[in-house]
Amino acid sequence: MLYSIDQLTKLVNESIEKLSFPKEPSHIYDPIRYVLSGGGKRVRSVLMLLSYNLYKDHPESIMQQALALETYHNFTLLHDDLIDKSDLRRGKPTVHKKWNENTAILSGDTMLMIAYKLFGNNVATSDFIDATLGVLEGEQVDIDFEERMDVTEAEYMDMIRLKTAFLLAYALKIGAKLAGANEADQQNLYDFGLQMGLAFQVQDDLLDVYADTAVFQKKLGGDIVENKKTYLLIQALQKANAEQKAELEAWIDKTECDNEEKIAAVTHLYNIIGIPTLTQQCIESLFEAAHKSLDKVCIPEERKAEVRAFAHKLLGRRY
Repeated sequence: MLYSIDQLTKLVNESIEKLSFPKEPSHIYDPIRYVLSGGGKRVRSVLMLLSYNLYKDHPESIMQQALALETYHNFTLLHDDLIDKSDLRRGKPTVHKKWNENTAILSGDTMLMIAYKLFGNNVATSDFIDATLGVLEGEQVDIDFEERMDVTEAEYMDMIRLKTAFLLAYALKIGAKLAGANEADQQNLYDFGLQMGLAFQVQDDLLDVYADTAVFQKKLGGDIVENKKTYLLIQALQKANAEQKAELEAWIDKTECDNEEKIAAVTHLYNIIGIPTLTQQCIESLFEAAHKSLDKVCIPEERKAEVRAFAHKLLGRRY
C-alpha cells in the first residue's frame, strides 16, 4: 500500500504524541515535550517514510528511525533559537525565553541523545551520524559568515548544503536503504533531496524579503536587519554597480538605524539590481536538477508520485 503525504504526516504526529519521557528532571524533559508538540510540517520524517514506501509496504515499521530524525531536527531548531537569540518559534516562545539558556542547552543535548537512541544500530546508522554531523558543521560555517563580507556563491551553497539540504537528502537515502534499495537508487534519491534542499533554502531567503505576509504569516526583512549572508545579499554585492554597492555596504555597516527604513532601502536595491529574478532562476534550476535525479530512480513512475507531490508542496509556498 502506498501512503499519501497526509497519511504519513498523521502517522508521524500520532507517534510523536506517544513518545514517553521521564518526568524528572522536569526542566530537561518538559521543554522536549514542548518543542516536539509545537507542530511543524514533519518534512524530514515524512520524506524518510515516503522513500521507504517506494520499495516496501508498511513504512510505519521504520517509524522509530523517522522519529529519530524528527527529534534531531527539533534539537537543531532549539539550539538555533538560542544562538540567534530568537524569541519565537512557530508563534510560541522559544525554550530559552520560556525557561532559560541553561535549560535550552541541556534539553537540546538530551534531545540529541534521544535521537541517537531512537535510531538504534542498523544498516543506516553511519548515514544518520554523517547527516547529523553535517548539519552542525553547516551551523558553524553560517556563524563564521557573520564576520565576513566576501562570502562567495559557492561557499554559500556549500553552507546550506550542510545546514539545510543534508538532512533532507539523508532522510531519503536512509528510507531507501532501510527498505533494501540498491545503491544507485539510494544515491539518486540522495541527490534529489540535496537539490530540493538547496532550492528550499534559497527560496526561504527570497520569502524572507518578498513573501505575501497574509499567506506566509511572518514579519519580513529579518535577514536584512541581521545582515545575514543570504543568496540575495551575495548576489546583490556581486551584481551591483559601484554606487549601488557603496549604498548597500553603508546599510550593512550601520550599527544603529531604523529597521523598517533599512529593509525598505535594501529591498529597493535588490529590486533595481534584479535580485528577485536571479534568485527565482536559481530556485527553478535546482528544482529541475532535483527532478532529473528522481527520474533516474529505477521504480515505476506511479510509485514516485507522492515524492514528487511532496517536493512541489515544499516549494509551492507563495510570495
